Amino acid sequence: MAEAEASGSFTLDTRLTGALGGRTAQAIERAFGYRTVGDLLAHYPRRYALRGELTALAELPLGENVTIVADVLEVRVREMRQRRGSILEAKISDGTGILTLTFFNQKWRENDLRPGRRGIFAGKVGDYRGNRQLAHPDYELFEDQGPQTDAAAKRWAESPIAIYPATSTLASWQLAKSIELLLDGLGELDDPVPVDVRAESSLAGFREALRLVHRPERESDWKRARRTLRFMEAYVLQTALLQRRAQMRTRPAMPRRATDDGTLARFDAALPFALTGDQVAVGAEITADLAQAHPMNRLVQGEVGSGKTLVALRAMLAVVDAGGQAALLAPTEVLAGQHLRSIAKMLGPDLAAQLVPTLVTGQLGAQDRRRAMLRVAAGQARIVVGTHALIGEKVSFADLGLVVVDEQHRFGVEQREALRAKGEQPHVLVLTATPIPRTVAMTVFGDLDISTITELPAGRAGIETHVVPLALRPGWRPRVWDRLAEELDLGRQGFVVCPAIDPKALEDDGETMPDDVDDEQPRPGASVVEVHAELVAHPRFDGRSVELLHGRMAADEKDRVMRAFAAGEIDVLVATTVIEVGVDVPNASVMVVVDADRFGVSQLHQLRGRVGRGGVPGLCLLVTHAEPGSVALERVEAVAATLDGFELARVDLELRREGDVLGATQSGGRSSLRLLRVARDGDLITEARGYASAVVDDDPTLAAHPALDAAVRRRLDDEASGYLSKG
Repeated sequence: MAEAEASGSFTLDTRLTGALGGRTAQAIERAFGYRTVGDLLAHYPRRYALRGELTALAELPLGENVTIVADVLEVRVREMRQRRGSILEAKISDGTGILTLTFFNQKWRENDLRPGRRGIFAGKVGDYRGNRQLAHPDYELFEDQGPQTDAAAKRWAESPIAIYPATSTLASWQLAKSIELLLDGLGELDDPVPVDVRAESSLAGFREALRLVHRPERESDWKRARRTLRFMEAYVLQTALLQRRAQMRTRPAMPRRATDDGTLARFDAALPFALTGDQVAVGAEITADLAQAHPMNRLVQGEVGSGKTLVALRAMLAVVDAGGQAALLAPTEVLAGQHLRSIAKMLGPDLAAQLVPTLVTGQLGAQDRRRAMLRVAAGQARIVVGTHALIGEKVSFADLGLVVVDEQHRFGVEQREALRAKGEQPHVLVLTATPIPRTVAMTVFGDLDISTITELPAGRAGIETHVVPLALRPGWRPRVWDRLAEELDLGRQGFVVCPAIDPKALEDDGETMPDDVDDEQPRPGASVVEVHAELVAHPRFDGRSVELLHGRMAADEKDRVMRAFAAGEIDVLVATTVIEVGVDVPNASVMVVVDADRFGVSQLHQLRGRVGRGGVPGLCLLVTHAEPGSVALERVEAVAATLDGFELARVDLELRREGDVLGATQSGGRSSLRLLRVARDGDLITEARGYASAVVDDDPTLAAHPALDAAVRRRLDDEASGYLSKG
């Protein structure tokens, strides 16, 4: 490791190779991707441990964290018998008793812990064969010359210990040493938060906050530092989002206005039902956006079954009226096919023949694909629906005027941008059925205008949801299948959803597992293969058609199954989450989710939305082995308690642990939040956005705010910048 340079020699942009030496810098980059001093200094402690009050050896309580002052009596190293490696044992004493310190594969500490050395030792008291010990304790040895004062020992003992997110190759203490070197060599920092804002919000300066978060002397130090750094993170991020929004509005785009007697007017006139109030209001917002000379960037979030697809189709028809093409990007082959059929059905035979809605997916045969791409390139296909295959280099549009992205969190940044790049600044409409709390929307989609649809179309019969808690009531499982069979006896259809394809394969659906679902599940999750076999063999389903649907099936097979289910030829569909969004079968009345605790709140809400879509009442049974009192069961019970997706989104935030609320797929990978947490910091985010808005309104290019401009650029590395600009 490089020696710490003279104070003032490092900036936040200094490369770690120059600051720490090549070997250490490479290890840090491999572990975390960090390359600069600023990157590593933003690797904040995940928690702080207190060394505790000084404790006499004779009074050591088992299982508690203690701190003692003692002398090293002896040190020995022995080889382990059962596996390769060594154990270093040091005996220490304070005159009241003897304690053993144990270190695995750290023979080098023999040079440190020499008999006669005195120091302070902190760790958790354990027991090994009746003897008290500290395994891998933290310690600081006093200098050889002269005894340490009691005050110095007390001050060291009461200072919080920063515990960093670490890896198997880089321990917390190694990161701490590197960060110490950077702090020692760090020069003055320009503060991105203006002086008056810091004063109004009682914030520390940037450099002071970095010192206090990494080197606190007392609890109040790191608490003040974290509040300052959280505010700064929110302020910089909101500035970037608002600046991006302002920049987008300076770009020229072709206004797209519907004509009085065009396809949109004909479509509206033929609708057999009235639009809901929310559909009318959101439609008006989109119409106004499309008429502008800058690109629309709007997010429409709507409850499950609220009619977002209809709203999107009306926007597409407005663009078609103005001579353009519209493309809808769907996350899966199943959903793309469903959208195409749904759009063709809504258009009716005459408009469908005129607009030639066309499907482009990777699973099309070579001849069909070539024919589809020719229709798109020639402009004959005015509405195009596809998966990521739409992004391929060979797909070109005659005049792409609108890009509709369905379930945006399923797509990577580059995929969305590649489609948008196929037009001359096309308008962009993002749809999501995942309700987004206000603070999340402000943080993730702060550069988009946001519309919300909560009103459901008239005639929906509603959904009843019940939890089947097998940990408490194991005898209820047979009743689940009886209840499913009873719905089939009424001429209806049902879904059974499982988290895995087969006993060894979870479905990779792009979703992160809930925080409390870890890698050490004592019981494997239910699989479609096993449950399908169980139902086929069940006497209640004799003569019934029970089919599988999962992501590993070929596209044409998935399409065949979905068409057959929609046509009523299949009674029960045993599926993974490929049916989570967009599948619309009005006769499906029952949804059984097996091992419901393996899914997140929003996923369960989406799945439930596949039933109760027509005049038939919906029934959702959430089957779970989650233990009483667990967060997993609480999450499932929260879904059963309400049909309000926005209320569920709020509950979901409260139930999540303090992890990355956004998830890498939503937040753009490394652009995920560091200290900021939308579940907790809503007021702070709102406050920061207010200050940021005032700055961007007055100084859109940040020319008068160079420190803030530099912070925005630093915060938005290539990947994160893409996330903001390509939303």
